[in-house]
Amino acid sequence: MSSNDEGLTGRGRVTVFAMFGTVFGYANHHLDERRIGDVAVIGPLTPGVEWPRLWQMARSCGRPAARDTELAQWILIQATRAFLCGSDRIAQFREQGWKLEPGGKRASFETTYANRDHLWTGNLTVDGLSPGQVAERPSRYRA
Repeated sequence: MSSNDEGLTGRGRVTVFAMFGTVFGYANHHLDERRIGDVAVIGPLTPGVEWPRLWQMARSCGRPAARDTELAQWILIQATRAFLCGSDRIAQFREQGWKLEPGGKRASFETTYANRDHLWTGNLTVDGLSPGQVAERPSRYRA
């Protein structure tokens, strides 16, 4: 696990989904032009929610003794579920701009997990979303 001291800007597929009342974005990033070594980029879009909330959710919903790698897998599987199944999906874009702010947390998986080698979390913005799309949503579940 490491801290993300640099921001990152990208353009590509983005899934916007709600989980426990918070709206998150899920994008992917390639480390080089070969388009391998995929990075999952996930962060909150709801105003006032910071990236540690995502890790708190993973800790609340995961095994009590889970280590950061397992928590990172939980985070990635929630985003993958929203992308593949459409559960709690708010929007899906084929080609959309996004920005990951400096700060956050990075995790590398020991082996490829859900087609990703890395997870980078942080505060995220996605171009073109309306305030209604990123607003906090009522949830009967709490993490």
